[in-house]
Amino acid sequence: MEGAGVAANQLVLTAVLAERGSLRYTPAGLPALDVRLEHESMVEDAGQRRQVKAALKAVAFGAQAERLAVQALGSLWRFQGFLATPGASRHPVLHIQDFQQD
Repeated sequence: MEGAGVAANQLVLTAVLAERGSLRYTPAGLPALDVRLEHESMVEDAGQRRQVKAALKAVAFGAQAERLAVQALGSLWRFQGFLATPGASRHPVLHIQDFQQD
């Protein structure tokens, strides 16, 4: 958005590594890994406590992809990154920039 000032696009999500594709390489030779993350928690919304669940596609590149490729499915992590909508897709994907054990 030109002229809108500095925009923030940063997401921190605690989630389980639910699915993992095979480690692949971009045309430039960069490791890449597609995963699906699942989150479940209790939050306060409009003065009410409610249980929320979310599943989100995510991708990691480079050293983060190589690290994530060897983690156990079902393990819980805190993921940090940004959202982007690839190509003709209508759904955002989390681009993982860092993750650590939660």
